Amino acid sequence: MTRQDLARQILHPTRRGSVAPFLVMDVMTAAAKAEAEGQSVIHMEVGQPAAPTPMSIRKAAAEALMDGQIGYTLALGTPELRRRIARHYAETHGVEVPTGRIAVTMGSSSAFILSFLALFEHGARVAIASPGYPAYKNILEALGCEVVFIETTAATRWAVTPQMLAAEHAKKKLDGILIASPANPTGTMMTPEALKALVEASRDLGIRFISDEIYHGLSYEMPCHTALETSDDVVVINSFSKYYCMTGWRIGWMIVPESLARSVECLAQNLFISAPQLSQVAALAAFGATAELEVIKAGYAANRRVLLEGLPKAGLDRLLPVDGAFYVYADVSRYTNDSLDFARRMLAETGIAATPGPDFDPYGGMHAVRFSFAGSTADMEEAVKRLGAWLR
Repeated sequence: MTRQDLARQILHPTRRGSVAPFLVMDVMTAAAKAEAEGQSVIHMEVGQPAAPTPMSIRKAAAEALMDGQIGYTLALGTPELRRRIARHYAETHGVEVPTGRIAVTMGSSSAFILSFLALFEHGARVAIASPGYPAYKNILEALGCEVVFIETTAATRWAVTPQMLAAEHAKKKLDGILIASPANPTGTMMTPEALKALVEASRDLGIRFISDEIYHGLSYEMPCHTALETSDDVVVINSFSKYYCMTGWRIGWMIVPESLARSVECLAQNLFISAPQLSQVAALAAFGATAELEVIKAGYAANRRVLLEGLPKAGLDRLLPVDGAFYVYADVSRYTNDSLDFARRMLAETGIAATPGPDFDPYGGMHAVRFSFAGSTADMEEAVKRLGAWLR
């Protein structure tokens, strides 16, 4: 056996390290390659605001950078930012959150890792909605948890209900459930009554509840409600990436029950030390950028109107409700039973990059495509024209 053969035998990925690819990133790579080759590409694949981070946020970060005092912070974040997050919940939701329950994180992704490690033992069974964000499944499985998909339909507006949760729990005990409202990829939201009922059902069944609220602030038909309005015994995860246009700053937060605060702090100390101080300075300034952020949100609302009016005319008339976030999830089964191939051909033949459904849904994903409308209104109008010509 050669040295190379021996190395290949030893240095292969572990089972838990062999996670599925995040298809949206693969589409993003293909779109970048097409652009580099001279193709005109409309980016509707990734959930990233096209608008830059507001100027007031960038100025605050620039001043901090010039000051030069950029180093580690407390593992849970700077006291100033945690106090401002607590104030946000008091002002927006009428909920009092002690700063001791708030942890500033490196985006929502690290918050998911911290929450899963703090809440679940190896082998824990955790329910997620399908369609849903693929990283939930991939991170949970990498940490040794068993993911239980609860298939949602139009009958429940693509949300998990207490009855669905109880039925799955009756088959075999669930340890946790993770929901999102507004949701990715569907864009649907739970009513406050539905959210309250699901939180209470989880509590009664002894199921730990995680609420992904990273699209809060981006709703079009109803206000966003936090699970904290119903119970303190939930984990809430949020981020500055979406509403605040700060994807590249990698900054977010989580709110945990008091009983988990020390565990999350110790995990954060060892895994991440702290979120970047510069990003925390910027995040603090973000709470003062509402005027500019609402203008950006108005642009999303205009884009939403363009797609909801234009996609059916172009031939895509089976669309999920778009209550919030900045996605349209479209049924493309009229044209294909392979949305992976559909998305590849659409990029090659129209220059429109979108994400195929298997990234989000192991059941019906081959019949669906997600379009992001976080770009410019001009791009949305052009996308509708190109799709109309292509699908005829």
